[in-house]
Amino acid sequence: MIMTKKVKILLNTSEIAAGTRGSSLGPEAIITAARKESDTFFSDFPPIKLKNENHFLDLPYKFPYAKRIEGFAKVFDHVMSGIEAIYANHELPVLISSDHGSAAATIAGIKENYPGKRLGVVWIDAHGDLHTPYTTPSGNIHGMPLAIALNEDNLKYKINDVCDEAKLIWELIKSKGGKGPKFSSKDLFFIGVRDTEEEEEHLMAEYGIRNYTVAELRERKWSTIAQEFQMWIDELDILYISFDVDSMDPDLTSYGTGTPVKGGITPEEANDILTFFSKQEKLCCVEFVEVNPCLDDKKNAMAEITFELVKTVVNTIIK
Repeated sequence: MIMTKKVKILLNTSEIAAGTRGSSLGPEAIITAARKESDTFFSDFPPIKLKNENHFLDLPYKFPYAKRIEGFAKVFDHVMSGIEAIYANHELPVLISSDHGSAAATIAGIKENYPGKRLGVVWIDAHGDLHTPYTTPSGNIHGMPLAIALNEDNLKYKINDVCDEAKLIWELIKSKGGKGPKFSSKDLFFIGVRDTEEEEEHLMAEYGIRNYTVAELRERKWSTIAQEFQMWIDELDILYISFDVDSMDPDLTSYGTGTPVKGGITPEEANDILTFFSKQEKLCCVEFVEVNPCLDDKKNAMAEITFELVKTVVNTIIK
């Protein structure tokens, strides 16, 4: 299946799934990084900006184990509608999103537009994002997008009692884009994941999710690992890449992200990885998430680094 080479940028400024404030400013910080360099990228690729529901942040949250999930359900619809419009125009969406929670909506939107297609997901992140309201230690939904996409509750390792109203909304969002898992767990690969909780680790083991650690990337070299990915991609119909900036080492980038974890990949490694995936004809969507300029200890460094990666991805896709 050959995807279109015409790219459309989608800005998603929703941050209601995050635990810290400021990631809603991330997409604009990336645009600011381009303007600082007098780069015409966002003129050449004018973005569409989605509606957000960030006013929910000004209200007390009702559900401690699924904070602001009622607003998140609306965000889900905004993201899915945006993706549908891009596909209807025969374009490939590149999302610049605030928090990682709405990646579940991205996956649902892909599946709704490509039903019956075998979807592969590469999750480049410091975190596993496999929590559910039943297992979360924080209640922040940006730790739950993969559980949503996999239709997983992880009740076997339940630690929280979730109220009926929150359960109903949780079931609703899991069903968006079609009931059941949106892709097979066998077609999920982690790169750089290094900060997980026990409940997530149980799921990773049960599903057999392959995590290419930072140490392995360096020991075996990306060129070798890329060959393994290529064999898997050849069996897929479509491919989605989700890139969380906290996959990178904050000491080499900045602490301008909500949940930084030391020991990540370098920006150069991120560039090599993203370039490889961007060359794939089966690529159907790429998403960048979690730039938070309010937390940046080096002015706007994280956004500047991310802009260069976004530009690399887009230029590679359209070649």
